[in-house]
Amino acid sequence: MHVAVHCVDFPDALERRLENYAAHRAYLAAGSVKTVISGPLLAPDGTTMIGSLFVFDASSVAEVEAFNRADPFNQANVWKEISIHPFSLRVDNRE
Repeated sequence: MHVAVHCVDFPDALERRLENYAAHRAYLAAGSVKTVISGPLLAPDGTTMIGSLFVFDASSVAEVEAFNRADPFNQANVWKEISIHPFSLRVDNRE
């Protein structure tokens, strides 16, 4: 099943985000769930990272919740708000 995760950073999280970026990337790459697509959410300036968006392929929402709790960004208090929901992939125009 696909699961969408939307995370919004604490206002003062940019330094913690940058400090933990390599660990976060390594965690996603070695993860127990498959990352279908992910990336940072950006402020209106188009460059400042203010959150994260993921779509995972996993066996359950609970599996993604556990995976998210152990993410280095979550452990470092980068994310202020986290929403996790089942996602129904209807259109995929990626080449």
